[in-house]
Amino acid sequence: MPLTRAGCEALPRLDGIRLACSMHLDLKMVLAVEALLEKGAEVFLTTCNPTTVRDEVVEWLRERGAQAHAWKNMSPESYAEAIERALAWGPTHLCEMGAEFSRALHSRANGSRVRGSLEATGSGIARLGALSPRYPVFNWDDLPIKEGLHNRWLVGLSTWQAFCERTRLTLHGKRVLVVGHGGVGQGVADVARAFGGTVEVAERDAARLLEARYAGWEAGPLTPERLARAEVIVTATGVTGVIGAEEVKHLRAGCFLLNVGHVADEIDVAALGLRRELIPHVEEARPHGRPLYLFAGGSMANLTAGWGDSLNAFDITLATMVAGLGFLFTEGERETPGLHPLPRSVWGPVAAAAAARRG
Repeated sequence: MPLTRAGCEALPRLDGIRLACSMHLDLKMVLAVEALLEKGAEVFLTTCNPTTVRDEVVEWLRERGAQAHAWKNMSPESYAEAIERALAWGPTHLCEMGAEFSRALHSRANGSRVRGSLEATGSGIARLGALSPRYPVFNWDDLPIKEGLHNRWLVGLSTWQAFCERTRLTLHGKRVLVVGHGGVGQGVADVARAFGGTVEVAERDAARLLEARYAGWEAGPLTPERLARAEVIVTATGVTGVIGAEEVKHLRAGCFLLNVGHVADEIDVAALGLRRELIPHVEEARPHGRPLYLFAGGSMANLTAGWGDSLNAFDITLATMVAGLGFLFTEGERETPGLHPLPRSVWGPVAAAAAARRG
């Protein structure tokens, strides 16, 4: 990951920085966390999604000096405890994917030592929009080299790779319903078609619905008829319970359900009733007497059942995060409290370096 390595080497000394991270703790994060520790920062690690934790990564980083409270499939109670432990640790800065730290901090009247934060997800930005942040928070989800690359192109590819590998099925001859036509949903739909699926799109936002139709998709609201036709349904909305008890009533026997959203609540798993594991990452449920198949427990499919982005592609994403942290620790923390876009002067050089390597 040469772009990330170069960004890590450019970081200043970070003595006195106490960075609390809530993020996916998979192999690709190791290089950045090691660099932060080597530059003198203290780091507290927890996850943003218990199903995506790699225990060997947590142990490796703990041995190199990070503090951590995270393990794969930790319970909701343990996850809530991890958030509290991180905040009690007294961070000066936050690196978040989902804004759980910020939401917890802003539920309290007392202040904190936090001087600034980075946020990497659309769901986190939505949460922050309901707050009045007491420190500057920089949004790096909406950048062209994050939303336009990772969200638009890589999530869909890695999702269907994981699905095909784990189920030993392909999408040939299958009708796939993609729920949501934001950047992630667009990529999921494109790759599903490339992998042989017949694709429909469900979207409730009028502008995105028009965009889906202009892209050539058969698209409309999430109707009972659309649900009943689908053999594979994938949610990409950021909306809680988009597939719930009412939607489950209309699903055909043998339908697969999977989610690519950041938070594992787009599919109301409880509405499926009792489940039994058939093979790793595939469970069968029988609501209304019909077999349905839940993939990756309804959690983020590409990282729960697969490895997520390729190393070469994620190099751009991680290099952007590292550049954002370098900015946050210096000029960024002096910005006014509130939500701000990460400046182009920060991420632009990463884009230029990536383009030069591939041009």
